[in-house]
Amino acid sequence: MRKRKEKQSDQPLKKKFIVGDHETLTQCLERMKREGYTPVRRTEKPIFRETSKGPACIGSQCILEGRRMP
Repeated sequence: MRKRKEKQSDQPLKKKFIVGDHETLTQCLERMKREGYTPVRRTEKPIFRETSKGPACIGSQCILEGRRMP
């Protein structure tokens, strides 16, 4: 019978990190590294605002997905 590996910590295996308004991508990557995660995916979502002419894109939000480092 094989034994299951015990959890090394209470951190989740995957975690999403949102790049803040006044934060660079490099700063977010450093934050991920401090928390023990390595980036595996980058996603950008548009931010829309309703105007009199209809919805308008006013920017985008960068989301990094990290996987816990061994």
